[in-house]
Amino acid sequence: MRHHIRIAVLALLASGLGLSAPLAAQDGPVLAGAPPVEASAEPASERLTSREIGNWLRQVDVKPPKPGGGAAPSTRYTGNDTCQWANDGECDDPGIGTGACQVGTDYSDCWRIVEGVEDNTCRWANDGECDEPGFGTGACTQGTDLADCGAIIELRFRNDSCETAFDGVCSEPGIGDGRCAERSDRADCIGRERPLTINDHYFGHDDRVFHDTSVFPWNVVGQVDFDSGGACTATLIGPDILITASHCINGDGRTDSRGVFQTAYDRPGGPLSARVIDHFIDPDWDDQRFSSGDEIDGTDWALLRIDQRLGDTLGHVGVRGLVDTEGRRGAMQADLYQGGYSWDTGAHLSGNIGCHMVEIANDNTMAHDCDTTRGDSGSPFMVREGNEYFVVATDSNFRSNPRGPMIYIAARSERWIPYLEDFAAGRLTNTTQRPASGGVKPPK
Repeated sequence: MRHHIRIAVLALLASGLGLSAPLAAQDGPVLAGAPPVEASAEPASERLTSREIGNWLRQVDVKPPKPGGGAAPSTRYTGNDTCQWANDGECDDPGIGTGACQVGTDYSDCWRIVEGVEDNTCRWANDGECDEPGFGTGACTQGTDLADCGAIIELRFRNDSCETAFDGVCSEPGIGDGRCAERSDRADCIGRERPLTINDHYFGHDDRVFHDTSVFPWNVVGQVDFDSGGACTATLIGPDILITASHCINGDGRTDSRGVFQTAYDRPGGPLSARVIDHFIDPDWDDQRFSSGDEIDGTDWALLRIDQRLGDTLGHVGVRGLVDTEGRRGAMQADLYQGGYSWDTGAHLSGNIGCHMVEIANDNTMAHDCDTTRGDSGSPFMVREGNEYFVVATDSNFRSNPRGPMIYIAARSERWIPYLEDFAAGRLTNTTQRPASGGVKPPK
């Protein structure tokens, strides 16, 4: 899932980068009950979007500490910045950080945490939003946004990758029964409450569960590891057809869907796998527009073809345009079933049962109250009828909401269902742009 940096940093970025674009309210759906956002008098073409802010943060050094503020570098903890991930804002020393670096080789990112002298030298400290990497926006170095992150630093470097996470019993060593590795049973050992200032699970409580990938429908929700790097969740919607997110196979103006789909990890005899050999994306998809704005989020879907008919063995879920069939009110009342390979649950498929759409937008997106996070991109939102399940949307990104928590966005199935039959029959491939058969419902 791609996330957006909050609109409130626009003024700082504009001044630091010499930009003249005015501030603007975030376009897109607003959560029910949220106060209205004042509209800008300036034309939309002159506004900076929340994705543009993220791009600036990645491309330009806009994170110097406040002059004369904060603690001096450590004299007791010594080291250097020879780790390849040094100076990325996240401590990677083992024991106290991610463990991606050797001890003492990520000095600049780690010394505050080691010495216990966390401060507010980040220029966005005291803005009400945690800007640390991992569970915040990532705009600040760890230990420099104490005012906004102090209440949740106990979440730092912790996850729910333990086999028995979400079972209500703390299993970490020292504080639990020791069945899990240190810092791997977060929800059970420190609780499920999550502040609104966090980028993950912004509704205040982590309601996720682990899904059993040996049984339907979770055995057909798998993961694609792409040859170009990265991974996304994908779902069998036909014997050899998957649905995922377009941004998973697009980047830097290039489209590359090559990779390996693996699913049914808990299946007796082991998981099944197949290679992705073809794809079809929305004719209106544009990676640059998606990365710099919100107006084409509804095109963030991709149909993939694999070289093995895994659905003949495992089965596959159906598809449905829920808003088209049930109307907006009916769609928002329907219980949703979601599952994805979240960044913080290890190899486990985690997700939600009984969450809902909370807003439906005319751009083929919907906002939802399901607890999704990075790694869930492409994951399905399904409805159930008896023993049958139907994909009604796929996970896309989350949008900034200056007057409230992040807005979680999914692309609804209505947009890609008209192309499914032709793609499954081989009449659409990655080189074609329009349905080949006549009478196909056009995209909204």
